[in-house]
Amino acid sequence: MGDVPLSLYFRLCPMPKAAQREPHRRIVVKADEIKKLDAYFKRTFNEKMIVKARPRKDDSAEVYMGEEFLGVVYIDDEDGDRSYNFSMAILDVDL
Repeated sequence: MGDVPLSLYFRLCPMPKAAQREPHRRIVVKADEIKKLDAYFKRTFNEKMIVKARPRKDDSAEVYMGEEFLGVVYIDDEDGDRSYNFSMAILDVDL
């Protein structure tokens, strides 16, 4: 990039073909997916785990162990292959 300002660089450089394919589609977690994720977490980890819809967002779901919040499940829907990513933050005081 050298001495070219970043804003000018992005205007001069063409966008890669892969990025031009289709506009970003909004991902929504459906109620039946939440039920399937809930069953998966119960079966795989612990019966006390609960997957719930998020109060103000519909692009992910929350995961709880009983009443305690554990993390968020995000959905990736690239090329029609839907996958799920569970993200859990661990505070150093909890270690």
